[in-house]
Amino acid sequence: MTAKLLTGNSAAAWGARLAPVDYIPAFPITPQTEIIEDLAFWVDRGELDARLVTLESEHSMITAAAAAASSGVRAFTATSSQGLLYGMEMIYTVSGWRTPFVLVNVSRGLASPITLESDHNDIMAARDSGFLQIHCATCQEIADGVLIAYRLAEHPEVRVPAIVNLDGFYLSFTREPVDLPDASKAAAFVGEYDPENLQFKGNTPLSQAMAVLGGGPYSYFRYETHLAVERALSIYDEVIEEFAATFGRRYDKIDAYCMDDADYVFIMLGSFSTKARDAVDSLRAAGNKIGLLRPRLFRPLPAALLRQWLRGRRAVAVIDQNISMGMGGILHSELATALYGIDKAPLLASYIGGLGGRDISQQEFFAIADELNLAYQQGAAPPVRLLYTRNEMTEMRKLQAIAQAEHAEIRQAEGKS
Repeated sequence: MTAKLLTGNSAAAWGARLAPVDYIPAFPITPQTEIIEDLAFWVDRGELDARLVTLESEHSMITAAAAAASSGVRAFTATSSQGLLYGMEMIYTVSGWRTPFVLVNVSRGLASPITLESDHNDIMAARDSGFLQIHCATCQEIADGVLIAYRLAEHPEVRVPAIVNLDGFYLSFTREPVDLPDASKAAAFVGEYDPENLQFKGNTPLSQAMAVLGGGPYSYFRYETHLAVERALSIYDEVIEEFAATFGRRYDKIDAYCMDDADYVFIMLGSFSTKARDAVDSLRAAGNKIGLLRPRLFRPLPAALLRQWLRGRRAVAVIDQNISMGMGGILHSELATALYGIDKAPLLASYIGGLGGRDISQQEFFAIADELNLAYQQGAAPPVRLLYTRNEMTEMRKLQAIAQAEHAEIRQAEGKS
């Protein structure tokens, strides 16, 4: 293995290089662009035997990746935020083609208003598409996650595309030590891409175009995709066992920290979970029995494993970096569904934080722990809460007052003219 100091973007590019990929259709968008730059540099220098093509949009890029996979080559691409949404038609379409490839999404908050910082509403918009989803918290996980994603997506019992997700800026431009596996071992682990019955070739007069189907056949095909995604749960365990045996690193479906005797639990996705780990250490030092669960695999959701981990706990705080308008946190809703009706279910509290990259402080984790303890004593979950300080609210009201005064002046000037 080779140790390198890499950004999250470079780690993603190295994962694709080590796969190794054959075709990279690309379109740049902040903060994903460095992934494409690294791959283009290697292709240009002859260090990566692949073809990289810059297309005119994310819609075309995703179409090209799936079309390439249909022709029997291993494809890789990457996007972020508005780019993922721009290609969303094809995200849903190509999962139905059952063509396996890997897309790295560098999460960034969605407009409007516009932000360049990270949250998870972009990746959550692809939740129901049929893509597998692996969420990373470190640069090491990103490089390894791309290799794992190819094995999982290309498995004969799965055969659907996969997204590897990392947080924009917090991971994409943060340098961390990454142990890169030997190229020959990585290629052997991923294996040769076998397109099986995918036969889209220029010299083969066979059409594999999409048919227009009625409700009955359509339902069958959609349900088959659902079953394929579900099968990824058990296949993931097989892949992880082999990965651990080969490279010495293990990535269970759920990362569990200090859970053996935990009465209270934080649950969250992505790189902010590293902040939660620090908070758990501090709370443990103060005598609080608290732990952390971080799902790595979000689609398919390891619901049965979540139930095993949470049965008998006192209270759980789900900290979402997303918001479903009119409903609340998406991970909270999914967890509520998973826990519904089980014996000894914990109280479930919902917190929404980190929107647009807003930090979640240690003090806020400590306050959440206090609220969980109080909720358990009172026997009722607290209302959904946005993690936001009084000072921030005061500043927002000042800005609103200034904006209102400016608008009033404009209207008054227009009236005089």
